[in-house]
Amino acid sequence: MIKRRHKVVLVGDGAVGSSFAYSLLQTTQEVDELVIVDLNKEKARGDAMDLQDITPLESPTIIRAGEYADASDADIAVITAGVPRKPGETRLDLVNKNVKILKTIVKPIVDSGFHGIFVVSSNPVDILTTLTQKLSGFPKERVIGTGTSLDSARLNVLLAAKLDVPVSEIDAHIMGEHGDTSFAAFDEATVNGEPLKTATELTADDYAALEEAVKKRGGEIISRKGATFYGVAKCLAYIVKAILENRNVTLPISAPLDGEYGVKDLYLGVPAVINTSGIVKVLEHDLSAEESKKMEHSAAKMKEVLDGVEL
Repeated sequence: MIKRRHKVVLVGDGAVGSSFAYSLLQTTQEVDELVIVDLNKEKARGDAMDLQDITPLESPTIIRAGEYADASDADIAVITAGVPRKPGETRLDLVNKNVKILKTIVKPIVDSGFHGIFVVSSNPVDILTTLTQKLSGFPKERVIGTGTSLDSARLNVLLAAKLDVPVSEIDAHIMGEHGDTSFAAFDEATVNGEPLKTATELTADDYAALEEAVKKRGGEIISRKGATFYGVAKCLAYIVKAILENRNVTLPISAPLDGEYGVKDLYLGVPAVINTSGIVKVLEHDLSAEESKKMEHSAAKMKEVLDGVEL
């Protein structure tokens, strides 16, 4: 008899969801049960069976297809369901389609008696995370979005290539929207523990090009292979790991702002500390005047979109 540790319910068994499930099983030993919920029940069953076959080489996790009712005793409900972005589309183009889908997910999960933590990666993630909290009525610290975790990973990859150093030596964050109004917090970035701006000879043009390259990277991947999923799936698994293992790690996520950075009543990509209770603290960097303007612009764009959404 396996002693129960933690239960995760995954809603959405598309490319991101299935990649997340695979990554999660390789990321932490703390998941005793993983339940996959999808409208395509046969696909969910098939994925569950496929994932079961790796458990002899990983952890003895119970993996099965299920229903929203399975969230009743879950620790985490992960939402990846939604319409994926097509070539030429922005994440904000998906708002109306994915808000409709979100409504059909959050209510039955809450009605099941779920009292864990929501983790959202469906796009536009800042909008859908904000709406998940409103629809669920959950405390804000128990609703988390993947936010700019993927964007930040992309920035670290591009900076490492630009500076010809291992990516492990780079620590840089993208902030704001997971999308076109995001910006890089270069003033806070480091390379091998040293401030990026003093340790390198990068120019203003270099910084602008890097920031733009991060924004375009997702679209470039989509144009080549039709979708992006490995990166966000790994970020999602890392967030879930931080919750399950009570790790108190700092990650750039969609976190609720209540005055930080001059923003209220909105989830936006900022560094925050995560542990088993959810979001413990939003970290407020001392942004430059230019960065503050970019944050203000990003928040204004998100609020403009939210104002047009009917719940």
